[in-house]
Amino acid sequence: MTPTPFGTLPDGRTVHALTLTGGGLTARVLTLGATVQDLRMEGVDHPLVLGFDDLAPYLAEGCYFGALVGRFANRIGGAGFTLDGREYRTDANFRGRHTLHGGTEGTHAQIWQVAAQRADAVLLVLDLPDGHMGFPGNLRITVRISLGKRALRLSLRAETDAPTPCSLAHHGYFDLDGRGDIRGHQLEIAADHYLPIDDDLIPAGPPAPVAGTAFDFRRPRLIGPGGYDHNFCLSDGLAPLRDIARLTGSAGIAMTVATTACGLQFYDGAGMSDLGGLDGRRYGPFAGVALETQGWPDAPNRPDFPDSILRPGQIWTAETHYRFAPVPA
Repeated sequence: MTPTPFGTLPDGRTVHALTLTGGGLTARVLTLGATVQDLRMEGVDHPLVLGFDDLAPYLAEGCYFGALVGRFANRIGGAGFTLDGREYRTDANFRGRHTLHGGTEGTHAQIWQVAAQRADAVLLVLDLPDGHMGFPGNLRITVRISLGKRALRLSLRAETDAPTPCSLAHHGYFDLDGRGDIRGHQLEIAADHYLPIDDDLIPAGPPAPVAGTAFDFRRPRLIGPGGYDHNFCLSDGLAPLRDIARLTGSAGIAMTVATTACGLQFYDGAGMSDLGGLDGRRYGPFAGVALETQGWPDAPNRPDFPDSILRPGQIWTAETHYRFAPVPA
């Protein structure tokens, strides 16, 4: 597997693409953002994810398509937090007053270094300096992206030299039918509670029961008319790898999500604008669904949420698998 040029950044650096093949899947991974740019399954004539054929959209309106986001995935309310008695101000890249996915130059916007590679896997490394986007600590992140048994697997690891928030998430958008509208997919999420949000999509209180609400996906049901960009509370902290969600299209493909993370952000893509995607496809609202395994949003400001602080001497790890299978007729 030899990296091939995918495009050039405004500063002259080259973004490379690496093709992985194994277990009935083929994936294309970019060094920009550790992005899964394309994902295909044997016997299926359409991509399973949303992506772009060239670099330009990833630098503009790319909506984090397929990227690894952090150093703190999701939102930090008020673009700041207090840690060990010291206040930190982070990049206010969301509505001018909150931090989203680690800031404007978060992990999604960085060139990752290829540390090792083989036909079905690649190991990428990124170093974020102390003060980057306002966060403390030099943070070293590694991600192993691999294929096997019709599964896309992400194994994450991070270390720091100063206390810092740490939560990383794969921000893939999935469309199992290839039809550009995921509202006909069925979804199941193994969560009894979710986080209500305010008008700025910041958690607005403690977890609320899903029972009797539109957020009850404990049994499979259609995604339907939309309005979802919420964290589902899977556990009170990191847990053993377990199945936490299942997405089923109407064209005979299902995807099971397994993770060690304590939260799942379910976004139905309602806010997407018209974009040109893979193989000449057009992406509009609801073109893909994001199922992002991560820590709970705004956790650095919420001592009642699962702890999101990584400290020197600790190793942060997370594992997420997306497993694909035909649905029996």
